[in-house]
Amino acid sequence: METLRIMGIDPGIAIVGVGVVERAGNAYKEIYHGAITTPAHTPIERRLIDIYGGLNALLDKYRPDAVSVEELFFNNNAKTVIAVGQARGVILLAAMQAGVPIFEYTPLQVKQALTGYGRAEKKQIQQMMKAMLGLEAVPKPDDVADALAIAVCHGNSVRFNQSALSTLMKSGGKV
Repeated sequence: METLRIMGIDPGIAIVGVGVVERAGNAYKEIYHGAITTPAHTPIERRLIDIYGGLNALLDKYRPDAVSVEELFFNNNAKTVIAVGQARGVILLAAMQAGVPIFEYTPLQVKQALTGYGRAEKKQIQQMMKAMLGLEAVPKPDDVADALAIAVCHGNSVRFNQSALSTLMKSGGKV
């Protein structure tokens, strides 16, 4: 049975949630979860360097087969969106430089992949991660639980796509 190691990332400027899971068949195992944090009132350049360095260390330590990153969604604070976008750029750069394929998912796609319902509540996702990964408690802060969910979302997407491809190949390309 092939094992796939996936790093999920919930981008932010103050907190970058990171979760690493392994998928073997239909089973998931939590390898790591944590956060890269940067202090408020620190110049943006310093924060981006800290995020880049922290992520590089995690990529080197856990050597994922894939990185899944939450896509940026717009909120009302343009300054926040720009800062998170810059952090996201640094995250994508680190993964690309590490030679790890990157996959991106919207919050709606993550919820849909985990619960079958794109409007699921955050608490539902957190409890699902706790149960699915056999964790003692819901990972904190929320960004960390989100990162694990993003990793599992990719694992489910890959499994679904592999299954669909296998079916297509067996049918001679006829659906």
